[in-house]
Amino acid sequence: MAVTLTTPNTLLGAFQPKGSVAKLATNAAIVLLGTMLITAAAKVNVPVWPVPVTLQSFAIAALAAAFGLRIGVATVAAYLLEGALGLPVFAAGGGMAYLVGPTGGFLVGFLAQAAIIGYAADRGASSRPFTLFGAMLVATVVLYAFGFAWLVAMAGQAAWVDQTNVVASAFDKAVQPFLVWDTLKMAFAALTVTGLWGLFGRKR
Repeated sequence: MAVTLTTPNTLLGAFQPKGSVAKLATNAAIVLLGTMLITAAAKVNVPVWPVPVTLQSFAIAALAAAFGLRIGVATVAAYLLEGALGLPVFAAGGGMAYLVGPTGGFLVGFLAQAAIIGYAADRGASSRPFTLFGAMLVATVVLYAFGFAWLVAMAGQAAWVDQTNVVASAFDKAVQPFLVWDTLKMAFAALTVTGLWGLFGRKR
């Protein structure tokens, strides 16, 4: 079972120990470490409303590219579970109320983001910067779709949204401010992972 959790095409897979028990222990430790890194990235934020600008998307993109689909998604799922249980892992706290708040669509969308990027990494994108960057951009569009749809659905009488044009207002608040920054974050994440692969992955 442990053998199937990642592939040799990822940085994690390239450095996996050989024994099955050791692989499971390593993967469990990596998931825990990954949730800590995502938490740290969430705390680096600009507190704008309703969705803060954070480094979460960068951290998740880089981790998914390094870990692959299964461990990448497991890491994000563990992170969301920690937050749902009340641990202050999100940008401004934790708990179920936070998880179903204005940023809830983006938080759930992180699972899709990790899955898309991890899938690409499992198939060798870690050694191809333009391919990995393209996968990250696709994943970001899907992430936006989750976040945007969530905000439109919960807009109601929210003060931050123009009730005469909910769709355009939600787009202006939840998508437009992040386009340039997220493109730069994905480029940096892709270059980071492919650079590390060039230094270490090919030597295995």
